[in-house]
Amino acid sequence: MIGTGGRRTAPGTVLPAVGEGISVHRVMGTETEYGIIAPALPSANPTLLSSQVVNAYAATLREGLGNLAGTRWDYTDETPLTDARGFRMDRAGAHPSQLTDEPPELSAEQIALERGEPTEAAVLMNLVLNNGARLYVDHAHPEYSSPEVTSPLDAVLWDRAGDHVAVTAMQRIGAVPGFSPVILYKNNTDNKSVSYGSHENYLVPRSVPFSKLAEALIPFFASRQVICGAGRVGLGPLNQEPGFQISQRADFFENEIGLETTVRRPIINTRDEPHAVAEKYRRLHVIIGDANLNEVSNYLKVGTTALVLSLIEQGVAPVPVLEDPVGALHAISHDPSLRTTVRLTDGRSVTGLDLQDLYCEAVLDALPADADEQTRDVVDRWQALLATLRRDPMDAARQVDWIAKLKVLEAYRARDGLAWTDPRLALIDLQYADLRPEKGIYQRLARRGDVDLLVPPAEVAWAAVHPPRDTRAYFRGRCIAEYPAEVVGASWDSLIFELAGERRLQRVQTREPLRGTAALTAELFDLAADAEDFLARLLSGPDRRVAP
Repeated sequence: MIGTGGRRTAPGTVLPAVGEGISVHRVMGTETEYGIIAPALPSANPTLLSSQVVNAYAATLREGLGNLAGTRWDYTDETPLTDARGFRMDRAGAHPSQLTDEPPELSAEQIALERGEPTEAAVLMNLVLNNGARLYVDHAHPEYSSPEVTSPLDAVLWDRAGDHVAVTAMQRIGAVPGFSPVILYKNNTDNKSVSYGSHENYLVPRSVPFSKLAEALIPFFASRQVICGAGRVGLGPLNQEPGFQISQRADFFENEIGLETTVRRPIINTRDEPHAVAEKYRRLHVIIGDANLNEVSNYLKVGTTALVLSLIEQGVAPVPVLEDPVGALHAISHDPSLRTTVRLTDGRSVTGLDLQDLYCEAVLDALPADADEQTRDVVDRWQALLATLRRDPMDAARQVDWIAKLKVLEAYRARDGLAWTDPRLALIDLQYADLRPEKGIYQRLARRGDVDLLVPPAEVAWAAVHPPRDTRAYFRGRCIAEYPAEVVGASWDSLIFELAGERRLQRVQTREPLRGTAALTAELFDLAADAEDFLARLLSGPDRRVAP
């Protein structure tokens, strides 16, 4: 049934709390930085191009939904330099890209220079959407951060909603006289030494030591690419060697553990910014994943990670310690045959598939007999995919991005006799990630039925304008939809209201991600006559519908 948000959980299912039981269910979300170009303006300022995407979508919201757009992002609770290892990085020593608690800015001079004319119009750099997501400019890229969800399938749905938002903005820009069309790509590198991220976020109990998370996740992340890599033409961050590799991101990682996200990238990111009740949760910020177009790849990426986190929380996760984790990450990525072995500190040599099997078997051993349907589905798909990859990786082209891409590239190579050094292959690689429905190679594969789909297009379109019903994203998205003039600021942790005739702002805290749900707040929205009435009902009495 389309439009019910929580429909992927069977009625009556009791989901385990974070840290309790082996399950795929926990609070999670995704972030996607899109590659962007304007073919007619090769020297265009990418930050300005990215702001055009945000403003184009804002204009679409105003026109199509009758809502005011431009709810500003509230940076009050951002703490990007706090490290999970127990310290805070000195601000003076931080790379500028780490200062995500500062709003990006474009000067009037920059805008006028790029457009060739003076302007006094405000340029939106942040937009909080009706579906609870955030669309904003992250340095040189438009970024979509999904609303909080509680299952892998919902993570896929609201991630795909971000693609829908991106395409809508692209089409709007292309239709406006005087603006040069832009093209957005769901990929991770421009193949000129620059990589941009596709991040995941998972809430875990604060009681789980960070060191336990790191030691079990490093080998898992080093090998996870075999089931969810996006594939790339060229080896090395500068394409130093010809060939094809499994992951778009692997070659850009240099460290095992660290706070950075754009330089000296680590396999385990230590940013301790929970965007939730800090005493109860920590947010695992995963920066090592590829941006997936294939829905099964995306589903298994977040689903298997959620399962491994459950193993760690229960104290039953395998810890196969790699001699050289960064070297292993690169070596596994560079071998699409999946036969390359990497060394463990106990002397064993294992493949990426062997490592994935260790984790999958541990989940099977710990899986309760009454595991919910989606948990069992992720486990079954994981197990079946690993078996297929052992038999013949090319048989998994319907489920895995890197294999589908490799299959397309090999067809061109066979037809035209192309070597891996041929620049046409790099263009095909890029075109795979093109979000334009009529141009993208993945889009064509999907239309032809050559890849497995999990969420219908109508659901994706619905999710682009509606929030999930089972997290605080419902409260955030519904407030923005119902009271666009009164909500003057928003973040993951709170919303700020400004009521007409009042001289003060009203901040509503939303630090508990599992409050503010439809079950707790939908009736308030339905009963309230206006924003003032809504706040009065929300804040009166002992009922804590959104606060911890």
